[in-house]
Amino acid sequence: MYQNINKKMNVLLLGSGGREHAFAVKIAQSQRLSKLFIAPGNPGTAECGQNVSLDISDFAKIENFTVENNINMLVVGPEDPLVKGISDYFADKSVAVIGPSKKGAMLEGSKDFAKDFMTAHGIPTARYKSFDINQIRQGYAFLEELIPPFVLKADGLAAGKGVVIVDNLPEAKSVLKEMLDGKFGLASRKVVIEEYLHGIEVSVFVLTDGKSYKILPEAKDYKRIGDNDKGLNTGGMGAVSPVPFADETFMAKVRKRIVEPTIRGLREDGIDYKGFIFLGLMNCKGEPYLIEYNVRMGDPETEVVFPRLNADILDLFNGVANGNLETVPCSVLPETAVTVVAVSGGYPEEYKKGFEIAGVKTITENTVFHAGTSEKEGKLLTSGGRVLTVTALAENLPSAIDSAYNSIRKISFKDCYYRKDIGNDLLQ
Repeated sequence: MYQNINKKMNVLLLGSGGREHAFAVKIAQSQRLSKLFIAPGNPGTAECGQNVSLDISDFAKIENFTVENNINMLVVGPEDPLVKGISDYFADKSVAVIGPSKKGAMLEGSKDFAKDFMTAHGIPTARYKSFDINQIRQGYAFLEELIPPFVLKADGLAAGKGVVIVDNLPEAKSVLKEMLDGKFGLASRKVVIEEYLHGIEVSVFVLTDGKSYKILPEAKDYKRIGDNDKGLNTGGMGAVSPVPFADETFMAKVRKRIVEPTIRGLREDGIDYKGFIFLGLMNCKGEPYLIEYNVRMGDPETEVVFPRLNADILDLFNGVANGNLETVPCSVLPETAVTVVAVSGGYPEEYKKGFEIAGVKTITENTVFHAGTSEKEGKLLTSGGRVLTVTALAENLPSAIDSAYNSIRKISFKDCYYRKDIGNDLLQ
C-alpha cells in the first residue's frame, strides 16, 4: 500500500500538452518534490523538470523507468493511457498512480457506459439511447421522436471529434449512418443519440480518493474556432475561472445532485477511482444537467483552474493515493483567471508546422503554457494545432481579459490566430 508520508517525491508526469505544462508548473512549486520527469513533455515543461522520451502507451518501458529512477508517483495527464489500463498495470507496484482504474476510465472511454451509470445512480442528464450498425432503423426512429437540433456521439474515444450536432432530421439520419459505417473508426461502432439541452456549459472538476473528494475551481471553456462561438469545434480556444453563474446556489445543486451521487455510485459499483473527474455540465435555467464525464483534467481549463488552486498539489495527490484526501487543506484564490489559446492557421483542419515563434520571453507579467511547440537549434517552433496558451490572473474578469490579450499580442508566428472574445459573454 502506498505511504510516502511527508517525504520528498520523485514524480513522473505523462503527456505533452498545455494541460501537462500546467501540471508541471504546479508540481514544481510543491515543497514535497525531489525530482520531476515529464514524458514526453514539451519546451515549456523542460523548464519545470526533465523531459524524457517515453511512449506513454508502453507500460513496460514506463515501469522500467520508474524502477531505474526511484519514481514514487505517476501522474497521468491524457485519457488514453487511463482507458488502456495504466492504473491497473501499476496496481501491485510501489508507484502511486493518479488516475482511475480501467473500469473507472470507462466513464470517458464509453459514452454508453457513462450514460448508463448516470441513469443507474439518478444523475440528471439528457434523454438518450445507443445504437449499433444492426440497430440503425431503431436509431432513425429515435431521431424522429426528438426535437432538433440532434446530438450524436461516438461511443468511444475520438480525439475530441466524436460529437456531431445537426439541425435537421435528414442530415441527422445521414450522419448516424456515416458514424456507424466507421466515420470515427472503432469509436463510432456504437453511437449515442441524445436530446439537445438548451443552456450554458460549465466544467466542474473533482479530485477524489474514491471515498472523499475536493471540488476544484470551475471553468468555462470556448470550443468553437471563431468569435461568438462560430465555426468548427476545436480542442478549446480559451477558458475562464470562476464562472459568474456558478454561484453558491448552483454549486450546492451540483454537489448534491451530481458530485455526491457519482462518488457514491463508483463505490456501490465497486469501481476503484483515484484521480480527477471532469464534469461537463449544462446550466439549464439554474438547474445542472450532466452532459459527459472525462476522467482527467481538461485542456485549456487546467490552465485557469490550477493557478487559482491554493494547495500543495503533491499533498493532494498523496491524500488521493493514501485514501485520506479529506485531511489535506485546499482552498481557492478569489482572483479571476483567463487563458487565450494561440493556434496554427487552418486549425482545426489542415495546418502547417515548423514556424518560428517570437515574443514568448517578453511576457513576464503572465504565464505562457506550451501546447504544440518544439525546439530546434535554440529556436522555438510550432508543432501542433494549439500552440500556446497565455493565462492571466487578476482581481476581476475585465482586468484578467485585458491582461491576457495584452500578453498574447506579444506572441507572433506565421498564420498565428486566436479568438478575440474569450470571457466577453460573461461580462454582462
